[in-house]
Amino acid sequence: MHRRLLVVLVPLAVLLVAALGVPLSVTVAEREMQETYVDRLNDVGRFASLAETALSTGRTEALQQELARYHELYGIPVAVIDTSGTVLLGPAGAYQEAARAEPALPRIVTAALAGARPEPSGKWAPWDDSTLVVAEPVGRDSEVIGAVVTISDLSKTRYRILVRWAQLAGLGLLPLIALVAVAWPVSAWVLRPVRELDAASSRISQGDLTIRADAEAGPVELRRLAESFNTMMDAVENAVQRQRAFVSDASHQLRNPLTSLRLAVESLEPHLRAAGNGLQVYDVAVDELKAMQRLLNSLQASARMESIRTASPVDLDAVLATRVDRWRALTATAGQTLAVDVPPGLRLLEPPGGLGSILDELISNALRLSDAQVVEVTAQVVPGGTGAGHGDASGGVVTIAVRDDGQGIEESERAQALRRFWRSPRHQNVSGTGLGLAICADLVGAAGGELRLEEGLPRPDGSGHGFAAVVALPVVPRVSSSSDAPAPSPV
Repeated sequence: MHRRLLVVLVPLAVLLVAALGVPLSVTVAEREMQETYVDRLNDVGRFASLAETALSTGRTEALQQELARYHELYGIPVAVIDTSGTVLLGPAGAYQEAARAEPALPRIVTAALAGARPEPSGKWAPWDDSTLVVAEPVGRDSEVIGAVVTISDLSKTRYRILVRWAQLAGLGLLPLIALVAVAWPVSAWVLRPVRELDAASSRISQGDLTIRADAEAGPVELRRLAESFNTMMDAVENAVQRQRAFVSDASHQLRNPLTSLRLAVESLEPHLRAAGNGLQVYDVAVDELKAMQRLLNSLQASARMESIRTASPVDLDAVLATRVDRWRALTATAGQTLAVDVPPGLRLLEPPGGLGSILDELISNALRLSDAQVVEVTAQVVPGGTGAGHGDASGGVVTIAVRDDGQGIEESERAQALRRFWRSPRHQNVSGTGLGLAICADLVGAAGGELRLEEGLPRPDGSGHGFAAVVALPVVPRVSSSSDAPAPSPV
C-alpha cells in the first residue's frame, strides 16, 4: 500500500511540474529566438542604412569590407542585393550556398524589395534545423533600391535553449526529489496504523482474538479507527469467551445430574420383569444416557480445544513418533492393517490443539465408522510458491491423507459431514456425536489450512472406493539456526 500511494503521488507531482515547466520552457525558447531575431534585425537595419548611402554615392569599398568582416567574425553571410535579386555586395559564395538550403528565402527577399519587413520565424524547437532569414529594404516606400539579407545558423541559439531547458529540468527535479524524500516517511507514518491494523486482522482471522491494533501512532483519524477496532475486538473476544465458558460450564454442570440419573435408571433393572417390555425400555434409556454423556464430553473437549488459537511450526516426524505405535495397536485389535508412507523432514504449521489430536480423530473415524481392512496414512508436499521440497520449501502446503477401503460416504454427504452434530444415516447406531470432523476442520482452518473429504482406497470387492480425510497445512521453511527448533506438539 505504501508503494501504491507513492505510485499515485509521484506521477501527479510529475504532471504538476510538467504543467508548469512545459509552458515556461516554451516561453524561454521563444524569448531566446526573439532576442536572436532582434539582434539580427538591428544588424541588417544598420547595414541597410549604410548601403543606402554607399549605393547612392557609389562608394561601396568600406561597406564591402565591413560585410566581409561581419561574416568572418560571426559566420553569418550578409548580402546587399538589387531589385532583380543580384548580389551587389557581400560574400556572394557564402550567401548563395546558404540560400540554397533555405527554401523560404525568395519569399522573404521579395517582401523586403516590396518594402515589407518579415516577421520572426516561429521555428524555435531545438530539433528544427532551419535557418533564420532577416531582410531589410534599402530605401523607403517606392524608392526601394535593394535589400540587405542575412542568413543565420541557429545552432548556437538552439544550444542555449537546450541548456536553459536542462536547467529548468534540474530545477523541476528538485521539488520532485524533495516530494519523494518527504512523501516516503510521511506516507509510511500515515500508513503504519493501516499496516498494523491489516496484520492484526490477519492474525484475528486465524483465530487469535487477543491481538489489538496500536492506537497511539499515526494520524488522529486512524488512531480513532484503531481504538474503535480494539473496542470491537474486546466485545467479540468477551462474547466468544462467554460462549465457550457457557458451553464448558453447562457441560460440567450437567455431568453430575446426568450421572445420578444414569445410576438411578440402572438401579431399576432388578425391579423390571424380564418377560415384559420394561427391559427393552430400560436398555433404550441407558443407551440414551450414555450418548448424552458422550455428547457432554465432546462439548467440553470442543470448548477446551477452541480456547487454544495459536498455530506453531512442528515436525511431522515428531508427531508421528508419538502416535504410530498406538495406531498400529488399535488397528490390530480391530483386525485391520495400518500403512504409513510419510517422507521424513516435513515441517508444517500445527493447528491449535495439536496435529496429533486431529490425526487421532481421523484414525478413530476410519476404525469406527467403516468396515475397512486397510487404513493408510500418507503425506506429500504440494508446491504453491517459489520452491517445494521436503521440509525446506519456501511455499506450498503439506497434505496428510488418512484413507481407508471401507464403505465410505456419498459425495453429496461429504460437505455435510463437516457440520457439527451431522451423522450419516448409516452411522446412527455407532457411538459418536458428530462433532469430531467439524472441530478438526475448524482447527485446521485456524492454522490457515483446509480439511477435505475425498474418495479413499478402492474397496476389495471392487464396488467403489472408501473414505479419505485430507489435511492441508502450510509448509514452514526449515531454518538452520538452532533457535528455531520445533516446539513439542501439544497432544
